Amino acid sequence: MNDRAVTRESLTGLARTHLPADVADTWTSLLRPGLRLTHARDGDQVAGHLGGDPVLPADVPWPVWEGRGPLTFIAALECSALDYSALDCSALDCSALDRSVLEPADPGGPPPDGVLSFFYFDGQIDDGEEIVGPWDPATQAGARVLYVPAEADASPREAPAGIEPYPRVPLRAHTVVTVPTPTHPVLVAAFGGDRETIKDHPVSARPFRRGLPSSGDIGHRVGGYAAPVQADVEYEVAQLALGGVDWRDPRLQEEAGRWLLLAQFDSDDRANMMWGDAGALYWLIRPEDLAARRFDRALFTWQCC
Repeated sequence: MNDRAVTRESLTGLARTHLPADVADTWTSLLRPGLRLTHARDGDQVAGHLGGDPVLPADVPWPVWEGRGPLTFIAALECSALDYSALDCSALDCSALDRSVLEPADPGGPPPDGVLSFFYFDGQIDDGEEIVGPWDPATQAGARVLYVPAEADASPREAPAGIEPYPRVPLRAHTVVTVPTPTHPVLVAAFGGDRETIKDHPVSARPFRRGLPSSGDIGHRVGGYAAPVQADVEYEVAQLALGGVDWRDPRLQEEAGRWLLLAQFDSDDRANMMWGDAGALYWLIRPEDLAARRFDRALFTWQCC
């Protein structure tokens, strides 16, 4: 099932076919809308782009990992082109991205706008010696999100010496319905137990899981549930947020449930992006930081095959 064929109705029908009625209702209530980013074609509304040059105000320095070097620009998202009006949040546990970032504080005010730019220390400077990841909090300086308001006086910025920009690939956005993974903290919290006991729950049964969107379809996304290459990315950033606790720490479950997907960027042949072995980059953020536009508090992780 590809994400174009996935609707709330089709997933509700699948749940009611394979799950007890009360379980089906609970599972369906966990569905989240998100945005899928795909390569734009002529005539499409462009919602952002991979690669190319970022647009930054003159007084905003290019992101640098102190002692390591400049980060590489990965992608930009045009908030005004991310059409969250299509997301029906009335009955869903939404990611809050549409409500707190893209919805104006004053309902009668101007439409939401501005640009989110994503930067990552991709190994060009040091031939891959340093690797950014949740296993070492100090490496988080190698991943950055910058928000530039629409009213800012900004212009395209060329990459510093030693950084070869990725080819610019325009992106379009369309609404999709996303589902929690079998061990997602939201799913575990809804049905009780932990990541081990949920494996014996009806929502983990093979006939039901087989009808869900393919776990191998990662893609570029904004909001909704992340599509992990391996394990749930929420647990990885939760471990980081708690200071590198053991995976068995009981606090991990609750902390993991506090993190939302901000954006993920898959490996992409057209942009010459390959993250490890066909991997993906993920930025997650807490709802309160999202609402306050504190994108400097987003945490980063990446996974590959």
